[in-house]
Amino acid sequence: MLLLLFPRWSQKKLVRLVRGMAASKDFCSIGVQTGADTNEDEGISNSSSTSNQVYLLSSSLAETRELSQANPKISGPCGVKRFKDDQGRSVSIEFLEDKRKSKKRSTMNTRVLKFRRPGMNMDRYYETDYYFENGLRKVYPYFFTFTSFAKERWMGRTIIDIFESEFRLLPRETYEKFIELGRVTVNYEPVGLEYVIKGNDLMANTIHRHEVPVTAAPLKIVHSDENLIVIDKPSSIPIHPCGRYRHNSVMWILAKDHGLTSLHTLHRLDRLTSGLLLIARHANIARSFEVQLRNRELVKEYICRVDGCFPEEPVICKEPIECISFKIGVSKVSSSGKLCMTEFQRLSWNGKTSVVLCRPRTGRMHQIRVHLQYLGYPIVNDPLYNSDAFGPEKGKGGCTIKTNAELLADLIKVHNVENWLSYKPHQPLDHASLGENEFCPPAQSTSPPRTANLILLSGEKGWGQASRGVQVNGDDTKDGPISEKSFDPDKITFDPYCPECRVDYKDPAPSDLIMYLHAWRYKGADWEYETELPDWAHSDWQG
Repeated sequence: MLLLLFPRWSQKKLVRLVRGMAASKDFCSIGVQTGADTNEDEGISNSSSTSNQVYLLSSSLAETRELSQANPKISGPCGVKRFKDDQGRSVSIEFLEDKRKSKKRSTMNTRVLKFRRPGMNMDRYYETDYYFENGLRKVYPYFFTFTSFAKERWMGRTIIDIFESEFRLLPRETYEKFIELGRVTVNYEPVGLEYVIKGNDLMANTIHRHEVPVTAAPLKIVHSDENLIVIDKPSSIPIHPCGRYRHNSVMWILAKDHGLTSLHTLHRLDRLTSGLLLIARHANIARSFEVQLRNRELVKEYICRVDGCFPEEPVICKEPIECISFKIGVSKVSSSGKLCMTEFQRLSWNGKTSVVLCRPRTGRMHQIRVHLQYLGYPIVNDPLYNSDAFGPEKGKGGCTIKTNAELLADLIKVHNVENWLSYKPHQPLDHASLGENEFCPPAQSTSPPRTANLILLSGEKGWGQASRGVQVNGDDTKDGPISEKSFDPDKITFDPYCPECRVDYKDPAPSDLIMYLHAWRYKGADWEYETELPDWAHSDWQG
């Protein structure tokens, strides 16, 4: 039997090759392996991530099976394909791959691990609670288990080396203590410091999590029916859990406070952007909305307040936009970017700033904010695109003499939490003095809440109870105002290994939680929704 290697070839291409070879009188059987490079003499096999398949081709199915029995490396058939060659002879392809079975077993094991994965079931909504203080929605610190399946670059490395190099939030000695105490597990089992990571390993690390406070302003439900929910999202709240936000996200607030789960968001809004957010109750509704987006049937109108006197006549900006960092969420106008278009129309001017109506015709990240920066009229309080980090002109006309790496470094430096938060310095962790029993959090504590109020550069991106904290058409729900849910010291937990438990941050100011950009009106073929204008969007507003 002749073994031919054709990595990543399509089935049609293989069939054409086989038909050509089948026309030869010497043709008997051919083995084809796809998706792997094999050297049997040296015992080397470098498999790719794609499926590995072995085909045996013969002029008869019986002859093919006879060949498979003679080769112990090939196991029973998974399927047969038959076709006629150019001379009318019947040719069969029989799938005889044990690697496929091995991959199937691996996939099933992965599904079992995922099913048991912590934080992925309905209990996640009960892991902590909210309280309201100083006009902010806050989350009691809670214990949370991060999970991650092993990446290819981790294979063959010890678990402590991976935590030290990949998860650098804590020093190595802290992770060593976590592993010794069983707080770090692999496939739900404690491991030693020298455990070597293998394929399909599920790594888990339990930490004490402190979330960032957001505004206490309620989620106003503009419209609700059996298919769609439309809300007026306050500024400062991200839509989905991300980074340091989990319970303080729109989807989790709707689930915890309003009993709404299994929802599908139909578009995006930055964390600091307020306004209309459309949410489908069913997947088929979400798919129909995506069709409208692709066909440009949806009209989106935003309101913003910008620096300076914006031109009175309509302005259309078609400058391409490139994302220079998805990690922290930064874009800029660049010739190598993606094509996009935004229409602008000034609505009012108060002598210092202008209110502008924006109609984005495409959906690039931070499109409105980047185009306004390019035109020289950045949003008044945009913490990212109205920054001196872009240079003296703040990025007007796309002018910046910095490289992307230099720009990102300066943006991070300007918006570092230490520049605007006053806090007490960390108390050093004495790992030697912390015994095994001290690792567990106390049931109760009278310590005040300690929450790290970090502002992210990206700007973005109890269960079954009545709707506390959610307003319908501007009215408080029957449970009463959200201010009733005050701080409860009995719900505070403390972790002696948590750095943030030893830091006292001040609350963010209202100006840190808002940006003057609002999703005002969305229109489709046979529907239209809009919100009330925020106070800063009125023509007589002075700020």
